[in-house]
Amino acid sequence: MSHGIELRAMPYDHPDAVKLNDQVQLEYQERYQGEGDATPLDPAMFAPPYGLYLLAYDADGTPLASGGWRSQDENDEGYSDGDAELKRMYVIPGARGLGLARRMLAALEADARAAARTRMVLETGDQQPEAIALYLSSGYAFCRKFGYYRAYDSSRCMAKPLAT
Repeated sequence: MSHGIELRAMPYDHPDAVKLNDQVQLEYQERYQGEGDATPLDPAMFAPPYGLYLLAYDADGTPLASGGWRSQDENDEGYSDGDAELKRMYVIPGARGLGLARRMLAALEADARAAARTRMVLETGDQQPEAIALYLSSGYAFCRKFGYYRAYDSSRCMAKPLAT
């Protein structure tokens, strides 16, 4: 499966993270005919213990995937106290089908649980059926919309309790 692939905690603004983020933004633009994800993100949001940003590297040191979570609490964007929000889940096209997204998701959920967050939430879109399938098969369910894109018809919000 993902033999020889290592998950490493990295800053959100690390050059490899920026490179993968640029790629995911291009994919969003392609799938949604227009903009990338305009959600304001700051590297400090992913700093432990209030978040974590992971990159997956192959044995040659090539970054293959990214993902992170950040703490959210109740606010006017529809979050709840104890939420951990999944952001920037991405696997480069050449590494898809290796189980990396599922492995990344499990690592991020475990870290958020260890940080005493009670629910993992995420926002995806109707043009990302692979992502929706991954989350549904990992125990996520559709929930009330929240976040930057909550008013968009294409937005799909999902949540999973992080029981200890």
